[in-house]
Amino acid sequence: MLKKVIITISLIISFFAIDQYIKYIFVNGFELKGECISLILAYNKGVAFSMFAFLAEYLKYIQIAIMAGGIFYLYTRKDIFEKYYIPASLVLAGGISNIYDRFNHIGVVDYVYWHCGFDFAIFNLADVLIDIGVVLILIISYKESKKESNKQK
Repeated sequence: MLKKVIITISLIISFFAIDQYIKYIFVNGFELKGECISLILAYNKGVAFSMFAFLAEYLKYIQIAIMAGGIFYLYTRKDIFEKYYIPASLVLAGGISNIYDRFNHIGVVDYVYWHCGFDFAIFNLADVLIDIGVVLILIISYKESKKESNKQK
């Protein structure tokens, strides 16, 4: 268990540092425009696709409460933590990094803009980490449910 906690903390710190370094580069003026993908600075005051932007000042506190609830849940349910510590690390790293942005910038620092054939949302590494974490949770859950259904047969 201690080994998994150390891995979790290490992953969170590492991915947080990488994401913040990349954001630092964009905040300080880096820009690269391409035909399909542009790397440009944008501040998102909302959440995905700028939803809830009207809650801009309060979002950071709502997100802290949600993350604190998730951490408390993982702390009290060690069996769940044991199964999901890697994807939880990715979700926490991305979430912490985006919340950090809300306290230090006018919104979350986004910089990957997809515009090939259609305009897509602008996002950052933290968003990708959260998405990968959620997909891994779904895959692990699916595999667990398959094991359970096979045991019952």
